Amino acid sequence: MKLATIANGIGKGVLAGVAGTTAMTLSSTVEAKLRGRAFSSAPADAAAKLLGIKEFESEAAKARFSNLVHWGYGTGCGVARGALRAFGVSSAASTPAHFLSIWGSALFMLPALDVAPPAWTWRKEDLAIDVFHHAVYVTATAYTYEWLDSQRRGL
Repeated sequence: MKLATIANGIGKGVLAGVAGTTAMTLSSTVEAKLRGRAFSSAPADAAAKLLGIKEFESEAAKARFSNLVHWGYGTGCGVARGALRAFGVSSAASTPAHFLSIWGSALFMLPALDVAPPAWTWRKEDLAIDVFHHAVYVTATAYTYEWLDSQRRGL
């Protein structure tokens, strides 16, 4: 495996992660507004805990941090898609593997950091919505990655 192949896959993964994060942001924003619920702070709470941040100077600062975590995490998770493809995993196998790695890590890490309850305690509706948003992310990331890859090959 050439280093250039891995770097190329990771680069496309970053761009695909931005697209996936954009799609997930849109789906979760629409859903939150339709249901009248607050946006989830669990990812930002987890990052703050890991970084040792105890409090923010203002709600605006907390909102900026939450946005940074959301976009940074989503963009970075696109790298997983790029790595799978760069190492020769097919597109058909990469998509479910990517979904399981992204959603599975959230289901494990957020309760482990005590910033969200375990998934088995969630209402079925909330679990389905969470699966949906992660599926939107993975689908948009996959589509974008494969489109970028086809452009490289001149298809």
